[in-house]
Amino acid sequence: MPRSNHPRRRGRQEEGAELDLDRVLLGRLRVEVKRDGEWNVQPHTAGSALKAYTCPGCGLEIAPGTAHLVAWRADGIMGAADDLAGRRHWHTRCWRIRT
Repeated sequence: MPRSNHPRRRGRQEEGAELDLDRVLLGRLRVEVKRDGEWNVQPHTAGSALKAYTCPGCGLEIAPGTAHLVAWRADGIMGAADDLAGRRHWHTRCWRIRT
């Protein structure tokens, strides 16, 4: 019997399950532990980076169209809304070398 070149469908989404468009466009949210606590980190692709931001790590501008990360506290004591309001845009390299 000849081999099928069609990919097998494993892990299909349940019928009626919708794809979260924001999650696909903006990247996958993850939690990272740094020396000063836990941080929510979400990558932004070059296509979704529409504005200029100042990186708190190096103080330089993150130009529109540049892939970067957005980070905010995951363990803040003032609540999730306050943590989200304090999110900052970082160069990927600056975030990686941050202690």
